[in-house]
Amino acid sequence: MPVAAGPLPGSEPYPLDRAFHAMLARFTGGISPLALSLAWLDWGSHLAAAPQRRMEISRNVLRDTGRLMEAVAHAMSPGQKPWAVIAPQHRDRRFGGSQWETPPFNLLAQAFLLAERWWRDAATGVRGVSHANEAIVEFSMRQMLDMLAPSNFAATNPKVLEKAFQSGGENFVFGWQNWCSDLTRLLSNSKLADDGQFVVGKTVAVSPGKVVYRNELIELIQYYPTTAQVRPEPILIVPAWIMKYYILDLSPHNSLVKYLTGQGFTVFAISWRNPDARDRDLAFDDYRKLGVMAALDMIGLVMPGRKTHALGYCLGGTLLSIVAAAMERDGDSRLGSVTLLAAQTDFTEAGELTLFINESQVAFLEDMMWQRGYLDTTQMAGAFQLLRSNELIWSRLSHDYLMGESAPPSDLMAWNADATRLPYRMHSEYLRKLFLDNDLAGGRYLVGGRSISLSDIHAPMFVVGTLADHVAPWRSVYKIHYQVDADVTFLLTSGGHNAGVVAPPEEPGHSYQVLTKAADAPYVGADEWLKLAPRAEGSWWPEWTKWLAARSGAPCDPPQIGLGNAPGLPDAPGAYVHT
Repeated sequence: MPVAAGPLPGSEPYPLDRAFHAMLARFTGGISPLALSLAWLDWGSHLAAAPQRRMEISRNVLRDTGRLMEAVAHAMSPGQKPWAVIAPQHRDRRFGGSQWETPPFNLLAQAFLLAERWWRDAATGVRGVSHANEAIVEFSMRQMLDMLAPSNFAATNPKVLEKAFQSGGENFVFGWQNWCSDLTRLLSNSKLADDGQFVVGKTVAVSPGKVVYRNELIELIQYYPTTAQVRPEPILIVPAWIMKYYILDLSPHNSLVKYLTGQGFTVFAISWRNPDARDRDLAFDDYRKLGVMAALDMIGLVMPGRKTHALGYCLGGTLLSIVAAAMERDGDSRLGSVTLLAAQTDFTEAGELTLFINESQVAFLEDMMWQRGYLDTTQMAGAFQLLRSNELIWSRLSHDYLMGESAPPSDLMAWNADATRLPYRMHSEYLRKLFLDNDLAGGRYLVGGRSISLSDIHAPMFVVGTLADHVAPWRSVYKIHYQVDADVTFLLTSGGHNAGVVAPPEEPGHSYQVLTKAADAPYVGADEWLKLAPRAEGSWWPEWTKWLAARSGAPCDPPQIGLGNAPGLPDAPGAYVHT
């Protein structure tokens, strides 16, 4: 059933204009053309009025062109080394391998890298251009250049030509088959998990448990204990509703839920229902009331008198910080600790995702959602892919369609394809109140008609940032240090927004830094923290469970599963995860 939300603001104005914008969004991928135009106008006008800056850019172009021509003239000389003019950056994998070190491909790659540097130089550092517009111009130019990279074309990619020569062109046949398979999956709206290898409840999200509570918005899952005794304080997992909850319960070998139960904790997890057009008026505060607060109420019935260790991931962590501040304001002391994973509470430096958040863009998105009643799954996925277009779009084009190779599917890829929708009203409030106006960090966010402040949070906090996070940059996550009045243990782990969090102890290649700041200790800046925090190899999961154990009571007998009087509720992973 659709959720009954609070009262809506006044009637929506200008329905014909909004319908026109919604139609336009289908052709622009949800990007506001006016926002882009204004950014380019700002940059172009200021660059036109900066003759000395233009002369400097021209000198750089002439200098680099001369060096490239010299490299071309000596390309076949015995002493000529590859990448003599410019080399790829450390994270740029497009031109890796010995094939790219031979002419003429090496010269093509260097010419492209020079063009990238020229445009980056021209797009940035123009006096008078607003920071936001400069970032939009640089980002959009980078997207266009990424599309034109020589690694994306068969005739200019030596690895593709070598593969075609060795296989007699068979790689193009396999590439065509991969393209047709992807197109079929796209048109049929099927998921990667539908191939039978990664099936929710059978191969992923398989930790044994029971749905012990259900309302219009959530199913609350209680997982069965796997140890003879458990810690008296339960753990509540609050995932983001941008994606399905089982990111923290993937396959048994990398399931955080399985790991926690194995360490003697009682675990509850919220599984959000995937909204549709009927839920267009579902408010952000409904996720607080019908989500976290309803789950805490149920946990209080199953395990009365126990404090709860709450964990929030991504948007779920932002919501949890709001819940914790409101509970402290109201004298509700049910939270024993708060853990935030890659969750932002201040959105002034929220990375490249903020490029999509300005007044013009938000209004455009609102008009698009207004017609449908929700933000479509492809819209959010497309925005995240653009943030890492080289890794998520163009490298796949080269690997799957030109090389004719298919990356083996993984549980993380299957989860990523299992996207969800976002209700119109909730997403509009999220974009405006948190991203655009930054009300939470400014102390203007209202819960129950009254302001909340993160400084009211006194429960000990464990905050995790990931080093290569494009969604919640770790320096943005780090700002929690000067927002709360609590002991904060901050941990910075290797990896990205998802791969850095899903870091089982048995998996090699993980590392982290961790340092605790007492509530009354002086503030340490992010760059200084990076130098002071000791580095450790391995997963951050044991570090966190050790922190939890130090703030938990002595092990005792496991609690009952649910209340025992709720017939019809399914076993984990429940029904909402399939919507």
